Amino acid sequence: MAFFPTFTAVALAASIALPLSAAALDDQQKKEFGEFIKQYLIENPEIMLDVQDALQKKQEAQRLVKANMAIEENSTNIFDSKNDVTLGNPKGDVTVVEFFDYNCSYCRHALPDMQAMLKKDKNVRFVLKEFPILGPDSVAAHKVADAFRKLAPEKYADFHVALLGSAGRASDETAIAVAASLGVSEDKIRAEMAKSPNDGIVQATYQLASSLGISGTPSYVIGNELVPGAVGLDDLEAKVKNMRSCGKTAC
Repeated sequence: MAFFPTFTAVALAASIALPLSAAALDDQQKKEFGEFIKQYLIENPEIMLDVQDALQKKQEAQRLVKANMAIEENSTNIFDSKNDVTLGNPKGDVTVVEFFDYNCSYCRHALPDMQAMLKKDKNVRFVLKEFPILGPDSVAAHKVADAFRKLAPEKYADFHVALLGSAGRASDETAIAVAASLGVSEDKIRAEMAKSPNDGIVQATYQLASSLGISGTPSYVIGNELVPGAVGLDDLEAKVKNMRSCGKTAC
């Protein structure tokens, strides 16, 4: 067993009974106390895991508080932006907002979750918020998607499923091909892109995502909660159910 100066043991006991200001210790006392703490941590390194876990929980709680405040402050832009596409019931009692990128593999895996939810739940409103963050190809694909939305909004759901569900990388060319397969020619898409570029829309989405603390896709907003990641159908359905039961994602 390691030996520690008598003062250090007394100081430790005193600190447990009555917190002592560092200013009340002289330099030698501070040195002895610091050496004791260092030695104790070396002999009990598992404590650092507990500290790290506590830090992560504290940071996550702070992140959620900040996100909740941002959701409240930006409610209209999140849930009712005229630049987003709404699928499902436009008057549904619960809204699920998804930030997505056409080149996000996790978004691709999450696509069946959205489809299953819309098929099973006829009273949910699902908002798609285009958030191209995975390079120039993503930006280009989303520009085509925006033009397609403006030209054929009734076919956007089919466009979305076809492009996001494709195996290859989404780009200007692949998005144009999907649009053409749905009856909107490349000439019309190019003309709409030139007439009404979506640069401002994308920048607004970037700013919104930043205020919410979103850095990846997919990310969902349901009620007062930010839900990062492809959490799966069961989790999404549980949160929607809780919204109906108590007005919050966790009752």
